[in-house]
Amino acid sequence: MTLDQPWKIAALIGLLAFLRVLWGLWRHAPARSFMLELLDSGLIAFVLVFLLIRPFIVQAFYIPSASMEPTLMGPWEPPSSSDHYAGRTDLLSRQGDRILVNKFIYRINPPRRGDIVVFQAPPQAVQGNDKKDYVKRLIGLPGDVIRIKRGDGVYVNGRRFEDPTGVPRPDYDWPVDDYSLPTQEGYRVPESCCFVLGDNRNNSNDSHRWTDPVTGEPRPVVEQWRLLGKAMVVFWPPTRIGLVSDNRQVSLREAPAVAANPARSAGSAVP
Repeated sequence: MTLDQPWKIAALIGLLAFLRVLWGLWRHAPARSFMLELLDSGLIAFVLVFLLIRPFIVQAFYIPSASMEPTLMGPWEPPSSSDHYAGRTDLLSRQGDRILVNKFIYRINPPRRGDIVVFQAPPQAVQGNDKKDYVKRLIGLPGDVIRIKRGDGVYVNGRRFEDPTGVPRPDYDWPVDDYSLPTQEGYRVPESCCFVLGDNRNNSNDSHRWTDPVTGEPRPVVEQWRLLGKAMVVFWPPTRIGLVSDNRQVSLREAPAVAANPARSAGSAVP
């Protein structure tokens, strides 16, 4: 059973409390005093972890796909004809990274461009499927104007977003018109929203792909209230233990001669 709903947590706490009462009836028995203390400690630890630490401070997440490679590794997925990889035990046994996410940091500090964030996927990302949590790199903050140029890179306010080493350049333009041709326009991120991309630029379900499930219109943003926290540490597997890159490993290069013009209205395509 996964403790993913409040009633499940409440039921388990109630069960532990009931067991605690039963043991309390035997408090006078010296032979059972150790078990009573052990149960007390377990109950306190459970309450701390599931009612305080996990909801508000830090939580572990699993990386199930390749959308954030090479920064965060998902389990290896062989191509359809995988005979060539039969002897590659290093690949076949590769596990997805497990990370610790700081869920408290955005309660005291605002998100910063370049952070790797975990968030509740908006409807346009899951297209009506079950609720999911996504992990992506935060590229655009409210008011930023975003453009993506094929073979060149991501531009924020007319300046190229310099990614950490190993992040591939995009093989697409964005935004595009109804014929999938580049519009040479930027997109201004609305207030209280952010624009996110996977580090695996060309294999990620992220802002540049999202469309409204009803109208089909582009809807490329995540509301900031959906942010769950900031990825801080890879703690498993042991060979991957280390800090996760954030805003300190990215930068914006100086603007070229022709920069993107500011948008006239939030959330709209702008020249």
